This record gives sequence, structure tokens and C-alpha cells, in this order.
Amino acid sequence: MDELRAACARVAERAASVRIATERIAAYAAGLPAFAPAAGADREPPGSREERAAFWLTLDAINFGSGWFPTLRKPEGRSGYQTIAGGLRRRFEDAGPWSARELADIEAAAIARVLGQDPRHELMELFAGSLRGLGARVLAQAGARFAAVADSAGGSAVALALHLGGWPCFADVSFYDGLTVPFLKRAQIAVADLHRAGVAELADLDRLTMFADNLVPHVLRLDGVLRFDPALVAAIERGELIAHGSPEEVEIRACALHAVELIVAARPGSCPAAVDQLLWNRGQEPRYKAVPRHRSRCTAY
Repeated sequence: MDELRAACARVAERAASVRIATERIAAYAAGLPAFAPAAGADREPPGSREERAAFWLTLDAINFGSGWFPTLRKPEGRSGYQTIAGGLRRRFEDAGPWSARELADIEAAAIARVLGQDPRHELMELFAGSLRGLGARVLAQAGARFAAVADSAGGSAVALALHLGGWPCFADVSFYDGLTVPFLKRAQIAVADLHRAGVAELADLDRLTMFADNLVPHVLRLDGVLRFDPALVAAIERGELIAHGSPEEVEIRACALHAVELIVAARPGSCPAAVDQLLWNRGQEPRYKAVPRHRSRCTAY
């Protein structure tokens, strides 16, 4: 994670379209509430440790596609993520988890039925491809046991994040002006989810970074911690897609990640994962949802 932190700090120094309002960091950090539990009821179905491990690895393998979320069928009042998490939760409650073998062979139509979506939607095949990759890796490297994936890291959150980040189904590396930026958003959030669910006891969870997506940067922008170039703001508000891997998109994610590092430094006792969750929950409030955030069509987030 040190490589990621250093890369994001360098991106923040060079960024042309996004700036961190460093003069606001101390007051912003001091004004954040202590901590808030995860929002919503779609946390996880009850079950054994193995079933909980299967749930979180399965969900985080498809925890992407926010650029397509406006085109999904969503129940009234539900976000794209809540629609996906809720559909998967119902599947686990009704029929239990898919086995690693079943995931290795899953088709778009099967995941579409679970999520209540059109099987022809582009995102369904991307989901199915990621789940096939997850199933194949669990079969090949963990003896078909999802909990064994968590056990493989020897109690280290960083080791587990790097291990998952090496799997194609969790891959998330960007490039910027000669820099390699290994965001590993979904690999890191899977690690945090496995820890929160009691699947893994991880001693170095504080070494994870913010989970770089499009919601926490949006919250930080509206809260005045990030400042976007007016042309970028105008494009976002027109609903234009921001190309994944473009300088602007990498700057949004990297500057948000570095800003959270600065917030943590100004707030003793906090850690990036906790600040991320707090800001993500804040982003569910109507005042943040009323303003467009950037959308990129990718498998990173």
C-alpha cells in the first residue's frame, strides 16, 4: 500500500484538473463524527464463516459498474449498489452460496435473474466474467473454500489485498504521467468486508487506503475538500462519461485517496478504511445524491 500512497501523493502534486484544498483539511477532520456503522440492511445473510466468506468475496467480485447504474432496473429508493447487494443477499438466503465450481461456470443469464436485470445488459456479462474468474481462483488456489482465501494471508490485511489484487477479477491498476497507480479498490474493500464480517482477524487494517471510487471523491468535492476544474465539473453535470484511465479520472481517484490520508494524519486514532466508510455513508444523503457525480464505465468501481 505504500506504493499506492506515494503514487497518489505524486498525482496530487501534478494534477491539472483536481486540487486538494489542504488549508481545509484540519477543520474538516476535526468536524467529522466519530464513526457511523454501515448504512442499509444489505450487509450479509446469516450463516457459517464459510458462507460469510463466500458472500463477501462474491459480492465484491461484482462490486463495480457504477457507470452503468443509471441504466439498471432498481427498486424504488434503492441505489445501484443496494440493488446488486440486495439481490445477492436474497439469493444466499433462499438457496445458499454458489460453490466455487458453480461460479467458474456461471453465465450472464444466471446472475441477471438473481439481480432482476436484463441478461442482455452489458454489465451482466462483465459480472459473469468476474465471477467465473473468482470461482476459478478459489478452485485452483484455495481448495474450493472461500474462507481459505482469507486464511492465506496469515492475518495481514495488506497481504490479502495484494493477493486478491493479483487476480484478474479484482484487478485495478491505472497509469498517470509515467506513474503506476495500483488503486486495488475492490481487493481492499473485500479485505475490509471479510474483517468486519468476522471471517478474518487482520492486524494491519489501518494500512489499507481509502477505497477509491466515484462517491467519496464526490462527497469531498461537495464538502469543499476537493476542487475540480470548472470544465470537468461542467462535463460531470452534463452527464458525460469520464473515460476510465484518463488523466482526469485518475486525478479524481488519486486526489481523493491522498486527501483521506491527510484527513487521517490530522485525526489521531482514525484510519483510511473508517473515514472511507463514514464518507460513503454520508454520500447516501439526499443533498449529495441531488448533484451528479462522475461516471466511468469500468470494472474498477
